[in-house]
Parts: sequence; C-alpha cells; structure tokens
Amino acid sequence: MRILRDIYTEPRLYTASTILILMFVLGYFFSPLFFAAKILLLFFLFLLASDLSLLFFTGQQNLLLRREVPERLSNGDDNQIRIFLKNNYFFTVHLNIIDEIPARFQTRDFIMRICLMPQEEKMLDYSLRPVRRGEYEFGKTNAFVSSKLKLFSRGYQFGSPSTPVKVYPSFLRMKEYELLAISNRLTEAGIKRIRKVGTHTEFDQIRDYVTGDDYRTINWKATAKKSKLMVNQYQEERSQQVYSLIDMGRVMKMPFNGMSLLDYAINSALILSNTALYKHDKTGIITFGKTIGSFLPAENKSRTILKTLETLYKQETSYDEPDYELLAAFIKQRITHRSLLILYTNFESPASLQRQLFCLRNMARNHLLMVIIFENTEIRHLLDKTADSLQDIYIKTIAEKFIYDKRLIVKELNKHGIHALQTKPASLSVNLINKYLELKHTGII
Repeated sequence: MRILRDIYTEPRLYTASTILILMFVLGYFFSPLFFAAKILLLFFLFLLASDLSLLFFTGQQNLLLRREVPERLSNGDDNQIRIFLKNNYFFTVHLNIIDEIPARFQTRDFIMRICLMPQEEKMLDYSLRPVRRGEYEFGKTNAFVSSKLKLFSRGYQFGSPSTPVKVYPSFLRMKEYELLAISNRLTEAGIKRIRKVGTHTEFDQIRDYVTGDDYRTINWKATAKKSKLMVNQYQEERSQQVYSLIDMGRVMKMPFNGMSLLDYAINSALILSNTALYKHDKTGIITFGKTIGSFLPAENKSRTILKTLETLYKQETSYDEPDYELLAAFIKQRITHRSLLILYTNFESPASLQRQLFCLRNMARNHLLMVIIFENTEIRHLLDKTADSLQDIYIKTIAEKFIYDKRLIVKELNKHGIHALQTKPASLSVNLINKYLELKHTGII
C-alpha cells in the first residue's frame, strides 16, 4: 500500500496512452493498424513495468535530501535556504522539488527542477524575504523522482511536518554595517564621511609628536621627561546614552513595500544600536503606546545586542493613540543623564504635531531629541505623474499639500530646538546613522 501511495503519473504516460487509444480506434477501420497497436501496447506495458522496477525495486535509500534553514530569519532581507541532494540510484534521475515554505509567504507555485547523475551530489539555494516578525513554520520537502522514461515518478517526503523558525529584526543588515565599519568602508553603504570640527575633549593617551599635529596639544611635562616632543591624543567622548523611542500606535501600521513603518523603525533601531555600541556608547530601547511597553536601560555589554533583539522581536502595533505625556514623565523619572533620544513616529499634519509639541519640548529640555518623520513615497509617485485631467490636477494639488505639511512639521520642530530627520522608509537606516555620526562628531552629544 505504501508503494501505491508513492506512485505518481507523468504527462508522458497520458500522451502515450492517448496515442494508443487513437490507434485502436483507427484499427477498427484498418486492420494492419490494429495489429500494430497491439504490438505497441505490449511494448508500452513492458516500459511501464520497467519504469516502476527502476524507481521502486532498486533499493531503499536511493535519494538523500536535507534542508538547511537558518536558526532565525532576518526581517526585510533575503535569507538563503539550502537543499542538499544526493542520487544513490545507478541511473540518471530527474527531480521536481517542492518545498513546503511557510504559508505567510503565499507562494503557491514553488518548484525546482534538476537532473542528477548517478552518485552525484548537489546543493540548491533559494531565498525568502519575510516582511513580518514572528514565528514561521516550514513543512516537509517533497521530491518527485523519475527516470529517463518519465512515465511514473516516485514521491519522497523529507523532514518534519512542522519546523518552526523565528523571524527577528534585520540582523543581517546590522552585520553588514558592522563589517563595513570595521573595514572602514561605510561609504559603500551610503554613510557619509563627516568632517570633524574642532578637537575632542576626552583624553586618550600621550604619544610622540608627528608632523602635522596641533601645537596646542603638546604636553610640555612629558616633553621635558622624554627630551622629545610629546602630544596629548584626544578621542570622541564615550559611554553616552542613546535611546530609541518607538511609537507602537496606529500611525506605525502604515505599509510600504510590504513592511509596516514599525518594522522599518525596529530594523533601524537595531542597526543604530549596534553602530552606537561600536562607537562605545550605551544604547537602550523604550516602546510606548497607550502605556509603556518595553524598557531596556542603556548599557554597553556583550549581551546588549541579544537583549535588544529579544526586546524588539515581540513588539506589535495597536490601534490606540500613543500617550506622550506618559512617555515624557517616564523619561524624566527613569533617564537621569542627558541622552540622545530618537523618536520613531509619523506626524502626518501640523495639527497632529501641535497636540504633542508640549511633551516633545519637555523631553528636549533635558535631552537631545531627534524625531523621525517618514516621507510618503506613494504621494511622491503621484507628483511624478503627468496630469491629463481635472481630477489628476486635483489629486496632485492634494499631494503637494501633504508634502508641504511635512516641511512645516520639520520647520516647527527645528524652531523649538528639536532635531528632525525626514526620510524615506527604505533609506531610514543610512540617513539615521549619518545623522547620528554628524551629531557625535560635532560634539552635540
């Protein structure tokens, strides 16, 4: 019974059967054709028996398959999934591979076709790009093996019927930025080189004078002891606190390219936290809505990134209006040292900003506050289209009004000493790191 369950027919079987039936029908009128049809039927039955024997009665472990899935997937990035294959048949086989990928991807036509020589091994790769955090489930991997005759195929199933894999914030992009930073190639990712203004005030070490050093940094006591010019070397101030304040309200549910603004904010907060740790600063996380969600105090330890990943992984938006008064009171109580506060939210109109401006000014009184303003790329696309009718002119006028409102929001924030970063969702990480490095090099934080 198991063999019967594993037997699958191929299109070639139906084609040959149709030809034989037509020959028998025509043989009713032409007797020589009827005789030829009987000979071909016997030959066809022999081929069927041979094909079944090759597929089912030449061993048990004729095909080896193993799927390699990462322990966790990176949200918004292409994640590589590998399938290892080995053909233990003594003849060349044709394979159709159907992997049961998670239902959230809504991919219903996934199939890979491959041909393997006897004892040949091969690795197949395909990529998945999740756009939501959470737990995904992979099913089994189905392989359909056929010989060169391609009359039947034998079905194989490998793996567990349910293999859970968690999708975390974009740690692949975080590692990419980290490698570029270590190799001093951040400009390849769009990070600008910031010209350092003035000198840094935190002492690092005393070293020998090198031509071109500032004469004002000469250490005369060390020079007298060593009998040669010695200078003080300064570095950027370290151990400064950087907090990511993530709005969990309904405005962060807005989708762009399949991902919500919250997912863009979480991916960016993770990348910024890793960059700040590389700069020896302390990083923390606050998520808020109607209540304070999660609070991760700023620190710079070996497990900080892991804690940040676990904190950001479980965040979900709600339909409530965020309580900025509660946020301002919480920050005043829990964050006592001056810190850089990066607020991920989305004000769509000057009126929505005015309702929260008093709370933002309170936060900016003791801290350096930067507000992220997301640019609506869909409205920008409307402006690029040609207006061919009165309705198109009306739509473009409304789109211009929305873009103008964003400029007013940025201008209003700057007027009150609050930094604002207006950016496209896809460019958030690069623009935010540029802004962070600019603030750090100019000594504002």
